[in-house]
Amino acid sequence: MYQPDTTPVAESLALSALVAALPLLTLFVLLGFLRLKAHWAGLAALGAAVGVAVTAYGMPPGLALLSATEGAAFGLFPIMWIVVAAIWLYRLTVVSGRFEDLRHAFNLVSDDPRIQAVIIAFCFGGLLEALAGFGAPVAITGVMLMALGFPAARAAITVLVANTAPVAFGAIAIPIITAGNLTGIPYPEIGAYVGRQTPLIALFVPLLLTLIVDGRRGVRQTWPVALVCGAVFALAQFVSANYVSVELTDIIASLAALAAVVLFLRVWRPGAGEEARQALREERGDGPETDSGRRPEAPGSGTDAPAPGAAAPAPGAAGPGSTAPAAVRHRTVAAPAPRRPQEPAPAPEPGPDTEPGTGPRPGPSTPSGRRYALAFLPYLVVIAVFSVSKLWTAAEEALAATDAALPWPGLDGRLLDASGEPSATTVYTLPWLSSPGTLLLLSGLLVAAVYRLSPGTAAREFAGTVASLRWALLTVASVLGLAYVMNQSGQTLTIGTWIAGAGTAFAFLSPLLGWLGTAITGSDTSANALFATLQQAAAEKTGLDPALLVAANTSGGVVGKMISPQNLTIAATAVGMVGRESELFRTAVRWSLLLLAAMCTLVYLQSNILAWMLP
Repeated sequence: MYQPDTTPVAESLALSALVAALPLLTLFVLLGFLRLKAHWAGLAALGAAVGVAVTAYGMPPGLALLSATEGAAFGLFPIMWIVVAAIWLYRLTVVSGRFEDLRHAFNLVSDDPRIQAVIIAFCFGGLLEALAGFGAPVAITGVMLMALGFPAARAAITVLVANTAPVAFGAIAIPIITAGNLTGIPYPEIGAYVGRQTPLIALFVPLLLTLIVDGRRGVRQTWPVALVCGAVFALAQFVSANYVSVELTDIIASLAALAAVVLFLRVWRPGAGEEARQALREERGDGPETDSGRRPEAPGSGTDAPAPGAAAPAPGAAGPGSTAPAAVRHRTVAAPAPRRPQEPAPAPEPGPDTEPGTGPRPGPSTPSGRRYALAFLPYLVVIAVFSVSKLWTAAEEALAATDAALPWPGLDGRLLDASGEPSATTVYTLPWLSSPGTLLLLSGLLVAAVYRLSPGTAAREFAGTVASLRWALLTVASVLGLAYVMNQSGQTLTIGTWIAGAGTAFAFLSPLLGWLGTAITGSDTSANALFATLQQAAAEKTGLDPALLVAANTSGGVVGKMISPQNLTIAATAVGMVGRESELFRTAVRWSLLLLAAMCTLVYLQSNILAWMLP
C-alpha cells in the first residue's frame, strides 16, 4: 500500500513543492528553450516524474510505472482516439473533393483571411469544442485554415489561441460537470460562476485572432466585426450558462456568434482584404498567382514563415518525408490551394457521372446549393450525432451503460489518497461506445456512405491517419503518463497545497492551478479532476467562496490549453509541423500568460471588490 506524503523532502512544503515541480520544469525547458521534439520532451519529463516519485516520495517503482501505463492508456483512449477520428473525418471530405466546396462556401461569407480566421477558428471551432473537445477543434480548424492559404505556423497559433473561451463548456460542459461531481457543488452553480468569467476572455479573443493573422493593420481594419463576434459570443455564453443550460452553452454561443458575423457582414465589410491575402501568400513563399490562384509547385517544395515571435523553421523539419497526414501536410495535393470566390470548385454533385468509391469527376463551374449542403454535411452529421447522444437522456444513458470500468492490474487497491482512503483513480474507464471519438467514427461512416466512398478508400484513409499521428500518439501517451504519476504519487497535491498557503491572496493564484493542470494534461476536465477538491478545501480554509475558486480552476484551465504538449502536438500535426512544436510553444506561451494574468486579476477582484458580479 502507498499513501502520498505532501512534505516528503525534509518535511518542508516549499522544498517538496520545488522537487515536485521538477518534471514540469523538465517538460517546459526541453520544449520551450532547448527546442526538443515534443515526444522526446514528454518522455524525458515522464522519466523525471517517475524518478521524483520513487526517490523523493518513496513510491514503489512498480506502482510508479503502472501509474504511467494507466495514464498512457487514458491518453490513447479516449483522448487521441478523438483526434484520430476527427482527422479521418476531415480526410474523407478531402478525398471526396467536397472540401473545395466548403472553402468556396466560406469565401462567400468573406474572402478576407482575417474574417475567415474568426469564423473558422473561433465560431466553428467553438462549435466543435462544444460537441467533441479534446483537441478535435484544433485538428479540424487547423487543416481548414491551411487549405485556405494560411502559413502553417500562423494557422497553428490562430487555432490554439481561438481554442480558449469555449473550453470550459466543451464536450457538453464535461469539465464543469466533473468539478461538480468531485466537490459536491451543483454543477449548474459552478457553470454560472464560469459564465461570469470566461465571457470576458471571449470578448477579446476575436480581436487577438485578427492581430495574429495580420498584425495591427488587421485589428485596425477589422475590429468592428471582431468586436461584434466576441460580444455576441460572450453575451450568449453568459446568458446560457446562467439562465438556459450549462451543457448547451457553447453550442448556443458559437451559433449566435456565427450568425452575428454573417449578418454584420451584410452591412459592413473591412478593407484591404487583398493586401492581407497577399501578405499570407508571401509568408508561405508563394510567387505570382496563376489562373488557379497561385503558382504551381511540387508538393512540399515551399517553406513556411513562422508566426510572429516564432523562430525560423529548422531545416528539413517539413516537406518530403514529413510525418504529417498526407491530407493535411503543407501544400500537398490533398490540401488544395485557396481559390477566390469567383473560381470554380472542382467537386461535383454525386450523380450518374460519379462512380461509387472513385471520387468526383470534373463538375459544373459554380457550386450549387446541393453541393454546398454536401460540403457542410460532415459537420451537420457531427452536430446531429452528438446532439442525440448528449442531449437525449435515453441515448446518453444507453451509451454510458456500455462504459467498462477496469481496475488497473497491479495498481488498484494498492494506492491510498491523502486522507487514507482507497484512491478512485486506479480504475480505468473504457468509454468504447460513448467516447466522442467513437461518435466521430460513426459520423465518418455515415459521411462515407453519403459520399459513396468505397470501404477500401475509407479504410486506407483511416490507416494513413493513424500512421501520420504516430509521434502525436507517443507524445500524448507520455504526457498523460506524466500527469498520472504526478497525481498518484502526490506531487500535484504538494504543489497545490503550497500554492494554497497564500491565504486570501490565493484568490489571485487560484486560476494558476487550473492553468497548470491543463497545461500538463491538455484537458480542462483533467485539470478539474486534479485540483477541484483542492480548490474547495483551500477556499474553506481561507474563508473564500468555494464555488468561485472551483470555477476559477476551470476558467484558468481554458488559457492553459494552448501550451499543453498534447494540443501543441495536435496543432503541429494538423498543419504539417511535426517536430517543431517548440516554435509554437514559444509563441503561444506569451498569449497564454497574458490571458492568465487577466483571469487571475478578474478572480481576485471577484473575491472582494467585484463580488456583485457573482450569482
